[in-house]
Amino acid sequence: MGSNDELVKLWLSADAVCFDVDSTLCKEEAIDELAKFCRVGEEIRKCTIEAMNGNISFQDALRTRLNIIKPSKNILKQFLETHPPKLTDGVKDLILILQEKNIDVYLISGGFRTIIETVAKEVNIPKDHIFANRLQFDQDGNYVSFDKAELTAKSGGKGQVIQLLKDKHNYSNLIMIGDGATDMEACPPADAFIGFGGNVVRKKVKEEAKWFVMSFTELINLF
Repeated sequence: MGSNDELVKLWLSADAVCFDVDSTLCKEEAIDELAKFCRVGEEIRKCTIEAMNGNISFQDALRTRLNIIKPSKNILKQFLETHPPKLTDGVKDLILILQEKNIDVYLISGGFRTIIETVAKEVNIPKDHIFANRLQFDQDGNYVSFDKAELTAKSGGKGQVIQLLKDKHNYSNLIMIGDGATDMEACPPADAFIGFGGNVVRKKVKEEAKWFVMSFTELINLF
């Protein structure tokens, strides 16, 4: 669906904007790319689609995928060296505009903090504005598990992060932007949700989002 006047007003008066990372801020799903790098791509891709379409719980999907990939510290280091983040067209400009307007920008992702910190650096977002999953390793750097206490590690976690931010900073117009069902479910408590289809169009999101855009230029042009 397109935008309406009320949603555009909310966008123009936003005091915080939260971006999903995979297939929104970045062109790709990092977990799928990491899986390809580890040669377990097809198994993981199916699981990601199920999770994004809201067919299985996020934590179950995360656990399954990580148990297949088993990403050690060394594997992650090699992956980041050979696969720098591919930012979505226009997103760097949009974030710069938001920051110039003193609008707080956050990254909220079901992905891995290790990878997302690299992305955040590209768009000048501080580490304390990142909410993502933390991987746990043994003393040799082998993957053991993930931090299940992290809000982003569970279904509905993005909404919990947003509520936390609103309670802490008293935001009155917080906008969530993302491509997936987990992003859309974060509104409420987000004051508005903008569905993003510039990299991949999720049928459920396109049909149910009150505002759906295909490029970040659409949002930039409203300022």
